[in-house]
Amino acid sequence: MSLKEDIEKLDKKVEETSFAYELLQDFKKQNKRQFIIILVILGMWFATIGYLVFVLNDIGTIEESSIEIQDVETIDNSHIKIGDDIWEKSK
Repeated sequence: MSLKEDIEKLDKKVEETSFAYELLQDFKKQNKRQFIIILVILGMWFATIGYLVFVLNDIGTIEESSIEIQDVETIDNSHIKIGDDIWEKSK
């Protein structure tokens, strides 16, 4: 074999490997993009779950207190309204 033939064979191999190398580089870029997209989706998913837990724990409970008033009749100028019911001092 001559030197010229060897160089031509090497050029063919370099062209083939360069095409394979380009495919490998494209595949690498695609995997990197997919990884970033998966990380973003996971971050949004965890943020949603965290917000849901926060909202469920943040729902306040109203403490109802009751005051018993006795002898409304003896309190001067008084009336009590609870809903539609009104208790007034009778005259």
